[in-house]
Amino acid sequence: MEIKFGPSGISQSFYDEGHKSSAEMPEWLHKMGLEAYEYSFSRGVRISEKLALQLKENAEKFNITITIHAPYYINLAAAEEEKIKNSKRYIIESLTAGNLMGAKRLTFHPGSASLDRREALDRAKRVLKEVIKEADDLGLGHITLCPETMGKKNQLGTLEEVLELCQLDERLLPTVDFAHLHARDNGRFKSIEDYEEVLNTIEKYLGKDRAKVIHVHFSRIEFTEQGEKKHWTLLDKEYGPEFEPLAQLFYERNMEPIVICESRERMAEDALELKRIYQEVAKRVSKT
Repeated sequence: MEIKFGPSGISQSFYDEGHKSSAEMPEWLHKMGLEAYEYSFSRGVRISEKLALQLKENAEKFNITITIHAPYYINLAAAEEEKIKNSKRYIIESLTAGNLMGAKRLTFHPGSASLDRREALDRAKRVLKEVIKEADDLGLGHITLCPETMGKKNQLGTLEEVLELCQLDERLLPTVDFAHLHARDNGRFKSIEDYEEVLNTIEKYLGKDRAKVIHVHFSRIEFTEQGEKKHWTLLDKEYGPEFEPLAQLFYERNMEPIVICESRERMAEDALELKRIYQEVAKRVSKT
């Protein structure tokens, strides 16, 4: 496996060029020079079997790795049993659709931490164990579950909380959203050492092999005292974080993550820019 870059969702330019169906995305991304595509079930798992199978076929044909994002309103730490039941169902429905699509990974939000954080995390761990067992029983255990670091301070999803979830099963990988970490920690990433601290923590919790192949979300982000406010594009330079120091660490550590860009409206273009930055850094570092 090598480092791969791609967008979450569909850029406006895809539609401007006359394309209509997400089934066309793998070819479009391949022609751009990208290698991954994250399909988001943000508001519910709605995809026809026909489209799912078309996506799988085209992704295989054009060598695009498909990943998926489960509905945003999942809350594994909910106090109400009905909400937990629904959250488990959303993940299983996402995995079922993802299986038809040939998806390799599923990103999901761990939930809210309005309870005591420790209590919320313990509840989420218990529920996630049940989800893993159900997925295995249904023959869906080959899709890697990836709990995501979250951008608002009242959400479950600090780096350490996500890594503790990932310790439940060696197949789990974190979705490390560097924009979210930047936002919830009031502008965390100011130097290469700040990124290094995160990568070292991942390695400490999960070991080198798993740390090498993490799932990554990246974009610029606006934040307030409460954390995440709004994702922006790489062109919006008044917002951080910067990708170059992280790209350098990916190269120096021989890491092979899937890097998904979440920029607004130009996610594919910015994914390509992230790839260009990585290649420039790799060229420069290899000469030193």
